[in-house]
Amino acid sequence: MKRTYRVVVAKPGLDGHDRGAKVIARTLRDAGFEVVYTGLHQTPEQIVEAVVQEDADALGLSLLSGAHLVLVPRIVELLRAGGREDVVLVVGGIIPDADAAPLAAMGVARVFTPGASLHEIGVWLEETLDNAHLATPS
Repeated sequence: MKRTYRVVVAKPGLDGHDRGAKVIARTLRDAGFEVVYTGLHQTPEQIVEAVVQEDADALGLSLLSGAHLVLVPRIVELLRAGGREDVVLVVGGIIPDADAAPLAAMGVARVFTPGASLHEIGVWLEETLDNAHLATPS
């Protein structure tokens, strides 16, 4: 890891299941990331506020409710409005395969579904942030 990266892990909407988000947060923390977990039932505005306040490098959204095609566009819009379109946006959860391409078109860097290797998630995020960090002028 080129430096310690800060990741916000969030549960947008009314979904009340956060076990996966907590597992991801702990896995990333154990891998050397600084992780901020926002908790359940966060609005898009609260999530983006956390990203801005924490000066996060990445945002991981955990969605199990099926509302990803409603919530993610709003979060992307707010990130852009807040000048944080540089944040690496990752979505995880119950995401149908057919929705991966529309999410990518919105700016989602990667979609992880149930069964994704925790190690793979950490390695992918580290490599992606290292590459983004190297590409950013100092």
